[in-house]
Amino acid sequence: MQQAEPSGRDNMRLLINMRWLALTGQGATVILVHFALGIALPVIAMLAIIGALFTLNLISLARTERSEEGSDDRGEGISDSGREEIGNSQLFAALLLDVLALTGLLYFSGGATNPFISLYLLQIVLGAVLLRSWSSWIIVGINSICFLLLVQFHIPLNLPEKLHLGPFDLYILGTFASFALIAVLLVLYVTRINANLRAGDAKLAAMRQHAAEEDHIFRMGLLASGAAHELGTPLASLAVIVNDWTHYEKLKGDPVIMEELDDMRIAVDRCKLIVGNILLSAGQARGENPVITTVFAFLEEVVSDWRARHGGDALTFENLLTEDENIVSDSALKQVIGNILDNAREASGTQICLAAMLDNGNLIIRVQDNGPGFDPDVLANFGKPYVSTKGKLGGGLGLFLVVNAMRKMGGNVSVANEPSGGAVVTLSLPLIAILYRGTTA
Repeated sequence: MQQAEPSGRDNMRLLINMRWLALTGQGATVILVHFALGIALPVIAMLAIIGALFTLNLISLARTERSEEGSDDRGEGISDSGREEIGNSQLFAALLLDVLALTGLLYFSGGATNPFISLYLLQIVLGAVLLRSWSSWIIVGINSICFLLLVQFHIPLNLPEKLHLGPFDLYILGTFASFALIAVLLVLYVTRINANLRAGDAKLAAMRQHAAEEDHIFRMGLLASGAAHELGTPLASLAVIVNDWTHYEKLKGDPVIMEELDDMRIAVDRCKLIVGNILLSAGQARGENPVITTVFAFLEEVVSDWRARHGGDALTFENLLTEDENIVSDSALKQVIGNILDNAREASGTQICLAAMLDNGNLIIRVQDNGPGFDPDVLANFGKPYVSTKGKLGGGLGLFLVVNAMRKMGGNVSVANEPSGGAVVTLSLPLIAILYRGTTA
């Protein structure tokens, strides 16, 4: 499977655009030389070559657009949709056809005596910039062979008397025109190619940043998983001790102590649930059968659990879903929603609202508070670790983990400030990512 260049489509699009310029210039030159200057040329044959290049450019443009639509940005030769990516072989073929077309035009217009034969250098420069080493040397060899063949095989130009300006005068004028044309085209080509390369470098830098974030999350996951394992034993011991204390006759008679023991038991159970969720998210508790539920029931459970911790009046839930699909209860998604609700609660300290809806197969969860909203720095650097206005050590990790968790599940997160005040965090997740596909016997 062929490996595609990161900026292959951009470079092919550049060649297509520059070929339009070349076709316009070639056609205009042939007509000008033949009809205005009176130099007899095989116009039909030369225009046929230009027409073939025009057709080739239309085909290349269509294939480039299909490649762009079907690209999955993984750098593979064939995307998931079966469409070809633009790689070294396609660019090589495009340049080779340009060389052959130029050779044909030069053959009908004086061969090596035509000063525009210097345009071969332009093809060599493009090959050196765009192609891999072996392809570039092949382009050099083919250009050299074509040059040598044109020395021997070509149709000479029959110049009219009015153009006999003196020895080599016309040739010098043609050489200057060729030089100016090559200089302009080189600046255009190289400037655009450098822009494509810079765009590729920026994409590579973004991928490296993403990899660093993935490594950061992985390390935090290891630490959290290790801490969860270490906390499991003392929490179990605490649960046993608290349960034993509730059966002591001396303590049963004191309602204050019994109330405190109930609070301790609830707190220990809560800690055990958190530890279990950490291990589950780390993939270390996947041996259990998946819990099948519905979208309605899943969201109601999330809202009920959160209200149990923060009070029933702290959250308003707007269920705007029109369909209730069977899904697999995803603990990671539950933690993501809980994290967003916790952040909204900390930011506003008052009423927050959660709304859920379906949009084009995506589950949309929108959390809005009436706090001061996000600072411009937070909005500009959203999704990066340790970007927070809380002013405490480790702040900003919550949203960072939310963004990466949603990205892992195939969704995305967006944030904004409401014009009327408050912040809005919107989660978008393809429903198919958590949809339950049951089998019937």
